[in-house]
Amino acid sequence: MSVRDISFDRPLPDNLDAERLVLGAIMSNESAFLQAGGTLTADDFSIEKHKRIFLRMGEIHERGEKIDRITLANELMKHGQLQSVDGLSYLVSLDDGLPQVHNLESYVAIIKEKALLRRIIAVSQDTINRCLNLEEDPKQILGATEDAFMKLGDLGAKNPLASPAQIVEEYDGGINAFLDVNKRIKGISTGFTRFDEMTGGLREGELFILAARPAMGKTALALNIAHHVATNKTNPKAVAVFSLEMSKESLLTRLICSAGRVDQQKFRAGYLNSDERRTLQEALYHLVESPLYIDDSAGTNLMEVHSKLRKLQAEHDLGLVVIDYLQLMQGRGRFENRVQEISSLSRGMKLMSKDLRVPFLVLSQLSRAPETRTGDHRPMLSDLRESGSIEQDADMVAFIFREEVYRPDKESLKGTAELILAKQRNGPTGTVKLAFLNRYTLFANAELNRQDDDIPIE
Repeated sequence: MSVRDISFDRPLPDNLDAERLVLGAIMSNESAFLQAGGTLTADDFSIEKHKRIFLRMGEIHERGEKIDRITLANELMKHGQLQSVDGLSYLVSLDDGLPQVHNLESYVAIIKEKALLRRIIAVSQDTINRCLNLEEDPKQILGATEDAFMKLGDLGAKNPLASPAQIVEEYDGGINAFLDVNKRIKGISTGFTRFDEMTGGLREGELFILAARPAMGKTALALNIAHHVATNKTNPKAVAVFSLEMSKESLLTRLICSAGRVDQQKFRAGYLNSDERRTLQEALYHLVESPLYIDDSAGTNLMEVHSKLRKLQAEHDLGLVVIDYLQLMQGRGRFENRVQEISSLSRGMKLMSKDLRVPFLVLSQLSRAPETRTGDHRPMLSDLRESGSIEQDADMVAFIFREEVYRPDKESLKGTAELILAKQRNGPTGTVKLAFLNRYTLFANAELNRQDDDIPIE
């Protein structure tokens, strides 16, 4: 069917009986407004007179007055709207002879459902009209549509309140499993022992921001974690890496060189001995067999990421998503400034991680502030570049800091690194000492002996 064949002649979805019943129930029993008002807005009603009636009901309730035919008619009259809702006779018809309503929530749910359908149609129709006008770039239209649909998804994402009894009842294994530490859901191990002890690993539905100044090793650390998750001997899980900076060939080169502990410069120059070639072949074999997937598409947006992840999740046990890096991703809507755009992206990633129930490891740049500070160059939360809501949306924020970058003349700092856990919503903050093997672009658990071949990779 062509676009011009699409017809909107059918009436928009609504349920006027449910709307009248809810409005009548509020006038019959004022406490009903507390049930309906916490869920519905005036715009959820399909016709203008119902919108106006509900809006005025809310104003009466906010003043602490009783909602009935007389007070409502008076409020509408003050705004010159009584005749536009068909007068007092229509208000009387809403609750005249109406029995006590016991399942008001069901009627409220019907109204919300029809309202959401109308909003979906409105967004779709607006998109079609903009496409037919031929006045905008297609990518701009797609971005605005994506943003509109994501906002619609947000409207229906409210979960009801749950009592402790309900939470335990719905918990897999019941109360015994809930109280058993060994049976509680644990996060995915990163391979860095101390970090896993502090955080419990990367947990489903959480957004983990890993930030650093350029050349500190953001991509290296993210790939180390991705490799550990995908090649874990006891419980390997699929990992999706979206790289907006490096090609998939470059990332694969990094992965096999760090896994095989082969100097990347020697590999690129082609000066490898037989042992190094054999080691690289073994590392590549393990990666080929692992559920690791890399996407280096330019200009990737949230909708494309979501679509690809849903397909991957349907085929594999998706355990981790890596995005390298936040500031290179483009928002697909209209934004007043870059801060709003980045804030929209971070919020979208948080919602996506919750929807897919998968941890997101998102890399981010820092401002130049750490370099301008005298003495201690360690980054802080305020250094997040174009931060907006990054700090607010993230469940965890960690910084990579290598003091040897600022003091290259000090031999004792060579090969040392810090992973600074600056924010953790559900746990402690602190610093994890790591070792950094520069020629392999490899981070590892720190040991007293920092000789390259003595540092284990878990």
